[in-house]
Amino acid sequence: MKVLVPIKRVIDYNVKVRVKADHSGVDLANVKMAMNPFCEIAVEEAVRLKEKGVVSEIVAVSIGPKAAQEQLRTAMALGADRSILVETDEDVQPLGIAKALKAIVDEEKPELVILGKQAIDDDNNQTGQMLAALTGMPQGTFASEVNVEEGKVKVTREIDGGLQTVELKLPAVVTTDLRLNEPRYASLPNIMKAKKKPMDVKSPADLGVDMTPRVTIEKVETPAERKAGVMVGSVDELVDKLKNEAKVI
Repeated sequence: MKVLVPIKRVIDYNVKVRVKADHSGVDLANVKMAMNPFCEIAVEEAVRLKEKGVVSEIVAVSIGPKAAQEQLRTAMALGADRSILVETDEDVQPLGIAKALKAIVDEEKPELVILGKQAIDDDNNQTGQMLAALTGMPQGTFASEVNVEEGKVKVTREIDGGLQTVELKLPAVVTTDLRLNEPRYASLPNIMKAKKKPMDVKSPADLGVDMTPRVTIEKVETPAERKAGVMVGSVDELVDKLKNEAKVI
């Protein structure tokens, strides 16, 4: 059984994001980049399925600049067998990514696609659903538990009212939520081995996909700073401030 795991290169979650002086976007100069945390969870889940003997091959794929090879090498150090980079310097957006992934799914014919539910840079939460629509595959989103057996996958989903379990026929698309697992760290020997694992580099033209952005960012601004809080000495003082200053009661 083959699993395809799409991953995205994003700003490291520990880095404080800076907006460009002209407000045209986020400043990426000299900023540490990393694999999207939700994508790390997807890679970990694929590796765990392989360790259970359910999966025979894990293929990591990324769509982005040449530098995204670093994140693909990380995925292979974590357990992916090989990788594919669709190299483009365009501002990649969910629909373009989904179309490129659909072309790769047609080529690779995986029985399961596991990807993060969203990326921490744009928070769109769209690519998995769009991919499922384009391929005609059933989808299980926001997965907190995944079990594969007898040509089906059971996905426990996190929803507003609690948990929901759905059963999907393979091939299927699954998007991962935070509580699905805790990703492992890549060991030094595996990091070295990853350098020798195969990486296929393609272009959007090779896949017959147009990656031209359809959404234009007009302006990016830093969130407004919050005012400092005020310590009050009693409940009566608190009520007085809420009533006469904040005027919320």
